[in-house]
Amino acid sequence: MAHSSSHDSTAAQNADDVTLARDHQPSAIRRRLQTGPRVRYVSDAVLGGIDGCVTTFAIVAGAVGAGFAPIVALVLGFANLLADGFSMAVSNYEAIQAQREYVDDLRRTEFRHIERVPEGEREEIRQIFAGKGFEGEVLEHVVDTICSNPDLWVDTMLAEEYGVGRATARPLYAALATFGAFVAVGTMPLLPLLAPVPLERQFLLSAIIAGATFFAIGMAKGFTFGRRPLRSGLRTLASGSAAAALAFAVGQGLHYLIGVS
Repeated sequence: MAHSSSHDSTAAQNADDVTLARDHQPSAIRRRLQTGPRVRYVSDAVLGGIDGCVTTFAIVAGAVGAGFAPIVALVLGFANLLADGFSMAVSNYEAIQAQREYVDDLRRTEFRHIERVPEGEREEIRQIFAGKGFEGEVLEHVVDTICSNPDLWVDTMLAEEYGVGRATARPLYAALATFGAFVAVGTMPLLPLLAPVPLERQFLLSAIIAGATFFAIGMAKGFTFGRRPLRSGLRTLASGSAAAALAFAVGQGLHYLIGVS
């Protein structure tokens, strides 16, 4: 069994080496650099999915803890699903739009500095690359090459001085990814409330679905961002379960303290 596992690991490593070698051929590198960095909206979808599942299952748990009828939890769940999903999408849109405006402002500022104090900006480029180990004629050649192209000059300043990359997300796409994932995933814990079974059974089914959803999202996040999928899944499951437990405790507390019925 150990020999088989070692053989599989070696085969996987060899396949990975072949893929890496193919991706680093001159033509592949040229094509990738010409395309530029890609903007992915996975993080927006993951954030929306987790928050959507937490929101709706917390409502289910709180309603069950307070002793509400299933229809009440269903109405509250779907109302919050759409309202919170829209609010979260708008917030994400505004945040990314603000970031894009910030980058645009920095770009205009750097172009203005190049026009008004070009030697000062050249000196900034010189010191940046001197700090990377360039010196002498090589350093001056790098400075001359970068400063001969205003767009490259500004891009370099944004990346090196402000830590701003070229790839920026589109606010509308990010908002749609957040809202879509929020609604799609957030609907899952509400579905058992439509089943013709006792409330306790509905809550159990909702809890199982929510737990499986939390774990699946965490696993997907781990695969996407190169983390350990199992650990990522368990961490997301734990955080979602903690939020649901808190909501259930609040519902139970209100039921007994102020007579919610």
